[in-house]
Amino acid sequence: MDVSEFRKRGKEMIDFIADYYESLDNVSPVSQVQPGYLYKLMPREAPETPESFEDIRKDIETKIMPGMTHWQSGRFFGWYPSNSSFPAMLGDMVSSMFNIVGFNWICSPAATELETVVMDWLGKLIGLDERFMAIKDDGTEGKGGGVIQGSASEAHIVAMIAARERVLERLQALGKSDEDIDAIRSKLVAYFSDQTHSAGQKATNIIGCKARTIQSDKQFRLTKGALMTAVEEDRRSGLVPFFVCATFGTTNTAAIDDIPGIAGATESEDLWLHIDAAYAGAALVCPEFRPLAHGIERADSFNFNPHKWMLTNFDCSALWVADSSHLVKALSIEREYLPRVKGSTSFAKDYRNWQLPLGRRFRALKLWFVMRICYDSKLD
Repeated sequence: MDVSEFRKRGKEMIDFIADYYESLDNVSPVSQVQPGYLYKLMPREAPETPESFEDIRKDIETKIMPGMTHWQSGRFFGWYPSNSSFPAMLGDMVSSMFNIVGFNWICSPAATELETVVMDWLGKLIGLDERFMAIKDDGTEGKGGGVIQGSASEAHIVAMIAARERVLERLQALGKSDEDIDAIRSKLVAYFSDQTHSAGQKATNIIGCKARTIQSDKQFRLTKGALMTAVEEDRRSGLVPFFVCATFGTTNTAAIDDIPGIAGATESEDLWLHIDAAYAGAALVCPEFRPLAHGIERADSFNFNPHKWMLTNFDCSALWVADSSHLVKALSIEREYLPRVKGSTSFAKDYRNWQLPLGRRFRALKLWFVMRICYDSKLD
């Protein structure tokens, strides 16, 4: 496919997408196919000679479309929304055009710096405290900052890794030996309610710590009293509490945990507080809902998904930390082929050290498009 054909086919696909959205509410939102349907329709081997775009387009309509669940349909209520928008699609197109692997600043300075800027924009838009901003109002570098993850599950894991790094650093400062630290790793405990998303349990499985599930109250909330009881029991048993997840909008009932009470407990017990607001966090764009989130300013990390309720196509999960040093120290590995910029680091962040993978897409572009085209009045 040369540039001339790309122009032609690209315009055709834009029309195809527009037609799809215009007729989307007229089709059944749920696929009716059976498992294995596509395997029966496909050749057993990849084609040995190039096939025409027309044939591929026809297969999309006759083979792929029947097996699609239409998440963007106005008639689809299967899960929490995963909303898209045309500005986000256009931003994704530009990202695909550049096709960078943006693991550090020097890979594409604009990709890193736009993410830093846009995450500060977004943090301010939902009312986050200045301690979560990469750049303070006076223009100086902050200790915190935001980073775009692929999902809230990834954000959960990353936050838990940072929490583990912090508690082990503090134990080392108290004189614990390397042998002591290795033994303590298996005694670390993370706390969740029985309403916390499954991402919490998965995170503990991945990093190898213990998980303590606490029964929620009659309003399906995690409370300070229940948390403190669990922490005290575990300390008496020789375990080392280090991480608590409080939820702003649980998956089952959209309940809001006792965030102010939990924040008080985590401060007194020196535990990392992560706020999972994957779904409901977008509501904080509206100032009238912010009193519901009282206490999040005291958290160590906060996460919500613009790809759920803020018009930004998957994947775009926004994670902020109040102090990025623990995250960077835990995930930073230096190699000759990963050069760093010397001097000011305010905008020269290496986001590879803020996430699990090395490479990363230019995801800030689609969020930038959404915030500029749909900004403020349409978002709230």
